[in-house]
Amino acid sequence: MKVAKDTVVQFHYVLKNSQGDIVEDSSSSDPLALLVGHNSMIKGVEDALIDKQQGDKFSVTVTPENGYGEYLDEAVQRIPAKHLQGASKWKPGMVGVVNTEQGQRQVTVLKVGKFMVTVDTNHPLAGQTLEFDIEIVAVREAQEEEISHGHAHGVGGHQH
Repeated sequence: MKVAKDTVVQFHYVLKNSQGDIVEDSSSSDPLALLVGHNSMIKGVEDALIDKQQGDKFSVTVTPENGYGEYLDEAVQRIPAKHLQGASKWKPGMVGVVNTEQGQRQVTVLKVGKFMVTVDTNHPLAGQTLEFDIEIVAVREAQEEEISHGHAHGVGGHQH
C-alpha cells in the first residue's frame, strides 16, 4: 500500500538542522504515526511521504517555507515576566509558554530583566533548511474515527 491522503503511515526519522547537527532521532522510540492529508506534519515531510510504501528509506530537504517558516525579526518581543509559564526562575535559552489570543505558544527566552523578559516566538527551527532521513515502517488505511478526529490513533499516534 502506498502513502496517500487518509492513510496512516508509521515512520522513523532523523532530523538534522542547517548545520548538519542531529536535532531529533526517533529510532529509540515507537515510530511516529501520521494521518496523511490532515495538516498535522510540516508540508515538506508530508509531501515527501506521498506514494512511498513500507520499507522505503529516503532523505528529504525541507526549506523554511515548507518547514517551520522564515525567521521573523518581529517575533522577538518583550513581555511581562509574570506572563511566562514553565519555571520560577528564567535564564536565556530556556523555553517557556505564554497564553496568546491564538492559544498557548512556546517561546525561547532571550533576555531576562527584573519585570520584563525578551522572548522569541519563532519556532526554534524557523529559517532553517532541514534534512530528514526517513524510514517507513508501515502504511494502512485510516479508520473512520481517526479521520473524524483528524489524527492517527495507537502506537506513535494519539492515545485515547
